[in-house]
Amino acid sequence: MASVADIKKELEKVLYPGFQKSIVEFGFVKDVELIDSESCAITLEITSSAPEVEAQIKSETQAKLAAIGILTVSFVVNKPAAPQQQSNSTSGSNIAPQIKNFVMVSSGKGGVGKSTTTVNLAVAAAMQGKRVGILDADIYGPNIPRMMGLQGQEVEVVGNKAKPFKAYGVDVMSMGSLMDEGQALIWRGAMIMKAIQQLLRDILWEELDILFIDMPPGTGDAQLTLAQSVPVTCGVNVTTPQHVALDDSRRSLDMFKKLHIPIGGIVENMSGFICPSCETESDIFGMGTCNELAEQYNTKVIGNLPIEPAIREGGDSGKPIVYFNPESVSAKRYMQAAESLIAYVDEVSDKAENASIQPTTPPGVSACSSK
Repeated sequence: MASVADIKKELEKVLYPGFQKSIVEFGFVKDVELIDSESCAITLEITSSAPEVEAQIKSETQAKLAAIGILTVSFVVNKPAAPQQQSNSTSGSNIAPQIKNFVMVSSGKGGVGKSTTTVNLAVAAAMQGKRVGILDADIYGPNIPRMMGLQGQEVEVVGNKAKPFKAYGVDVMSMGSLMDEGQALIWRGAMIMKAIQQLLRDILWEELDILFIDMPPGTGDAQLTLAQSVPVTCGVNVTTPQHVALDDSRRSLDMFKKLHIPIGGIVENMSGFICPSCETESDIFGMGTCNELAEQYNTKVIGNLPIEPAIREGGDSGKPIVYFNPESVSAKRYMQAAESLIAYVDEVSDKAENASIQPTTPPGVSACSSK
């Protein structure tokens, strides 16, 4: 006869759809009760309102448990209501309410220029009059301090919270600023999830129009934790034109879809090469290969950023190209990408705000009635 421990062991094999971790590892299994030798009751708390996600979890759970003789499974599934407008995270919570919009900058793989894109989009948005912040949530590879010229600066603590740095009109905080330079973090998923929440809750973020969040590459703990902690307004996918990179981008875009995060656009990085001597643009990795991908996910390519030596130089020296070389081709494209993204963020935010307004009087009754 199977025990509760046997059931939980099998549940560790049930992966949450779109991720490589089980429903047990994510903490979604809240209770397991053995009814008799062939039946049990399971209480789940999942983060997606999508019926296909619930159906897949149930199907895989039943299949796993049937193998150990549990033939009847009763489910109690707690999940968020289907969002009226896909501008909120699947959990509906917000541990940083002073921030109006959250933009998740993500990629399916590393090395595609995600942090560079985050920095230049944020600075470009600030240059266009928005109150902007950057949260470097890439726990394992925090590059934002160097790219924003903040290396070696000590964090100021006010009370029991840390004050973000200010650079180029942008509020900035990174795990890289909270640990010794070069220190390696060897953390399990639970510690990563807690760190993400603390970076949102325990930082003295000002009232911001947009907080750009530089995510670790891939799909995993950090992405799911963010979606559970704050209402993500939209996600931006950063990729390169090679088809190998596009395969990984599909997984990242699929993650946005499963977490009910609207897609604000795709940035095609390393799209062509601009020669610093003759300023000729050459196609060395491919160009425009993201257009079909964007159409598939009902979004658009908001920027085709070339390989330009000034971008690398700006990142290494802490001088973002969009701020220090605004007349360059790349800077102009970053500004255009930021403009497109801001328009999308404002649109989604306005729709969500309007959808949340409920009528105070029954239909057909005048609010000005004296009766």
